[in-house]
Amino acid sequence: MADQNPVETLPTSEPALRAIAMPADTNPQGDIFGGWLLSQMDLAGSTAAIRRAKGRVATVAVTSMTFRRPVFVGDELSCYAQVMKVGNTSVTVKIESWVRRGIGDDPIKVTEGIFTYVAIGVDRRPKAIPAE
Repeated sequence: MADQNPVETLPTSEPALRAIAMPADTNPQGDIFGGWLLSQMDLAGSTAAIRRAKGRVATVAVTSMTFRRPVFVGDELSCYAQVMKVGNTSVTVKIESWVRRGIGDDPIKVTEGIFTYVAIGVDRRPKAIPAE
């Protein structure tokens, strides 16, 4: 039987992005809009992909996305990005989002997802990713 409460470990790397959830980021019910959170994750993932591709990238897929816990107005959101796979023209990045609530120091994992980016040239067509 799978563990119902797996231990969640905060990544040790620096976050690729930090943001504060604001009232303007809410849906009509006053909860933080999932689309806002998804866009923050995409920004964080693209930062890692741009560095690895050494140039411009475009998001081509979100192959998994899990909303584990809600994000509230005032939460400090940190998105951590880890390059998982590099192809000829694509970069796959795992992104975890964690929040700190109020003045608390305890991080809470709120989302995770797998995003894929393609390297593009000035002509906006796919281009090969240089070797490391």
